[in-house]
Amino acid sequence: MDNNEYTDGGNRMPLEVLLVEDSPGDVRLTKEAFAAANMAVHLNVATDGVEAMAFLRREGVYANAPRPDLTLLDLNMPRMDGREVLALIKKDDNLKTIPIVILTTSEAEGDIVKSYQLHANCYLCKPVQLSAFENLVKSINDFWLTKAKLPHVQKM
Repeated sequence: MDNNEYTDGGNRMPLEVLLVEDSPGDVRLTKEAFAAANMAVHLNVATDGVEAMAFLRREGVYANAPRPDLTLLDLNMPRMDGREVLALIKKDDNLKTIPIVILTTSEAEGDIVKSYQLHANCYLCKPVQLSAFENLVKSINDFWLTKAKLPHVQKM
């Protein structure tokens, strides 16, 4: 068995990825890129930081949400931005072990430094070209979901 799926009592489980992204175009591109890169990935989407925190804390309509194995977090979003989400996740003992990859258009040094100060696991800039974006998602899959060992907390 490769690292793309893990077993839970002998059953193969998909890898749960939470994409926190307010751009419908970027959501669609990310879904398509993951579908091409790894069929074992189940991509969950939150369109802003408030929705992301409700998903992660399993509140309201997200009471049965899966725990993500990896979160891809945009920085610039309405209601609650990615910096606030990152700070809340990393202060929460139940959530802080979820790897957080910042996936944003910002190349500002201040955003990069702040993200790492808040304990982001990785900071990636979204490329403008479609093929470069697809390659970036493939490389996220290849590293984070294939090579890296992720903590598998029991799924609820």
